[in-house]
Amino acid sequence: MEWFTADYHLSHKNIIRYVNRPFENAEVMNDVILSNLELSVDKGDVVYYLGDLTFKKKVALQFFERFRNLETHYIIGNHDKEEIITIAKKYCKSVSYLKDIKLNGRNITLCHYAMRVWNKSHCNAWQLYGHSHGNLAPVGKQFDVGVDSNEFKPVSITQIEKIMEKAPNNMNYIPPEKRQSKR
Repeated sequence: MEWFTADYHLSHKNIIRYVNRPFENAEVMNDVILSNLELSVDKGDVVYYLGDLTFKKKVALQFFERFRNLETHYIIGNHDKEEIITIAKKYCKSVSYLKDIKLNGRNITLCHYAMRVWNKSHCNAWQLYGHSHGNLAPVGKQFDVGVDSNEFKPVSITQIEKIMEKAPNNMNYIPPEKRQSKR
């Protein structure tokens, strides 16, 4: 199974106040978020983590050790300092600022940030993002996979497929018949 998630901000006590997370302290927040991930995933699952894990090197090491039985692809966020990126590179299958993948026949662009257009968006490709902590509505076939938008849980590809079924076309969508080239 493939999973998508972002914006844990582990051990960042101020994030609770900044985005109104319902936790009394950072330890409780960490426990809830990490337990939710652990309860969702199975050994060998693929996790696409879209940035902003933690500011703390020790916390990052503990996270990657705890979930080393997963295939993790790390998309770098704006709060991911070089030491966290270095740790991610030791544990993750890939580490990048942007990643284009294809799952179940769908093109998906992964970025910490929401985009206006992305690779193949004119063909209704999807874009998954974090960063906005639930404060930015998607446009077309986009979805915020951050924990603040998803009950502090990761989102499966199956859940995203159901969401995208109901999502409107991308703003730059061109129907297939109009994309046909006259060669």
